[in-house]
Amino acid sequence: MHDLVIRGGTIVDGSGQPRHTGDLAIDGGRVVQAEGKAGAARREIRADGCLVAPGWVDIHTHYDGQATWDPYLSPSTWHGVTTAIMGNCGVGFAPVKPDRRDWLIKVMEGVEDIPGSVLSEGIQWDWETFPEYLDALDRRPKALDVGAQIPHSAVRAYVMGERAIHHDEASPADLIAMREVVREALLAGAVGFSTSRTFLHKYDDRKYPPGTFATGEEITALGSVMGEVGHGVFQMTANHPAMEGEMPWLEQLARHNRLPVLFNLQQTDAAPDVWKQIVLNLDRAHQEGVPLLAGISGRPLGILFSWQSSLHPFIAHPSYQALHALPLPEKLARLRDPETRRRIMNEQRGLLDRRAETLFSSFHKIYRLGSDPDYEPLPEESVAAMARRSGRPPLELVYDLMLENDGQAILYYPSFNYSYENLDHLHQLMQHPNTVNSLSDGGAHCGYICDVSMPTFMLSHWTRDRRRGPLLDLEHVVKRQTRDTASVYGLLDRGLLRPGYKADVNVIDPGAVKVHCPEMVFDLPGGGRRLIQRADGYLATLVDGLPIFEDGAATGELPGKLLRGARRQDA
Repeated sequence: MHDLVIRGGTIVDGSGQPRHTGDLAIDGGRVVQAEGKAGAARREIRADGCLVAPGWVDIHTHYDGQATWDPYLSPSTWHGVTTAIMGNCGVGFAPVKPDRRDWLIKVMEGVEDIPGSVLSEGIQWDWETFPEYLDALDRRPKALDVGAQIPHSAVRAYVMGERAIHHDEASPADLIAMREVVREALLAGAVGFSTSRTFLHKYDDRKYPPGTFATGEEITALGSVMGEVGHGVFQMTANHPAMEGEMPWLEQLARHNRLPVLFNLQQTDAAPDVWKQIVLNLDRAHQEGVPLLAGISGRPLGILFSWQSSLHPFIAHPSYQALHALPLPEKLARLRDPETRRRIMNEQRGLLDRRAETLFSSFHKIYRLGSDPDYEPLPEESVAAMARRSGRPPLELVYDLMLENDGQAILYYPSFNYSYENLDHLHQLMQHPNTVNSLSDGGAHCGYICDVSMPTFMLSHWTRDRRRGPLLDLEHVVKRQTRDTASVYGLLDRGLLRPGYKADVNVIDPGAVKVHCPEMVFDLPGGGRRLIQRADGYLATLVDGLPIFEDGAATGELPGKLLRGARRQDA
């Protein structure tokens, strides 16, 4: 008798092969049958008319702190994620000397917009080295499997102290010591090493994290440790307009290690066609078998404006600043007052950096999001177009639109990946063999970005709902989020629904699957705020053959494990 059988579903097994109808049988946390009619089981899940797919493997999250207090890593598990990789972008919480803990929190708060008060309240520090951090994660209960990368900023500060923070060049002795820290982490089970070279990442307003200006010698010295150990992904976030200049050394590292080198690839308005040149590099890498990979998003990186968010066009207006900290009902009452509105609309806003000035004045890229969010809106739906039709100033429209839905309405600014005002280039990129679905940023950007719903969006938008161009095959979209992402990190025991593989499974109603509009909640430690996004359509999510969610509710099962390095199918 089987432990569990999911009966009569449409199995999309993660391989990219055509779907088929049949039963999925599970014993001992492994798939033992994935076709035909299975025998009796202690428990059955009826899946007639439903999709049965592997659990999503999300390789770009920032749950490094949240993983120490939240076994569900919400909201990722609400969206069918059964494996999450964290420690991206060169930031994280280990290794760390006790007197640097608050500093690491400041870095994470600045770079990833996770409130420092939340991290201070939520993290129970019981580690110094990276292996001790992994041991601490191992002890925590988990609903899903979690893997951690060792972050460059923490390594540099651990070895170099203040010299790292001031961006001094690493000495030969520093390099030897940092290499040993990275080696120790990889041997203990780190799944990769991450770094950041982007000028967008700052903390304390104007400071760049250690590693941002590291020399090529330092980057290569640290990255090459993975080749010596024999496993691990080198993950990097860089300045997108300048990506062409980074390609030679990234490609060289991938050739040297023969292990994945994964860089973030986003389209920016400043250099909207750079991605085309990067594709030529990826073409060559694919032809020559070089594991150089671009991590891409399935939709624009969306900055969200609301009266509760960290960013909106009035954030620097003095009269608004006086209201910013008020409880929402009181704030809204003041904002609806005609005199307050007149004062805010007519005053000069405070100083902003150039990027914020661009965000707050690009009305042709600001859209109403609504209860049924559209992440590929038409140009005529923009605030600029609405202003032309109505004859009203666009800033006034923004003010009033944000007051809709009892003052909780959200406006959408597609910051990256929308220079063409459509997603045609992403349709092309998602079919390239050397691109990988990434950049959901689960756990991060609590006050102004909520892209954690990416797996659900991929199903609803790209296989069913897109109205402005061709769709993608369901089998391809499932493979992109399961077998492909798992394989990048050497997690070869999952991502396929075939006998012998890990029974991480999603049972999904294909007609009901959708994302809701993001909303602000205050459920983090100490009452901290964050944007979340709910989903419909997930009937069950299983990890190791145990349902962790059914009909949108947690079951209480916590079968998740810490991943230590690559995983064979027979692991």
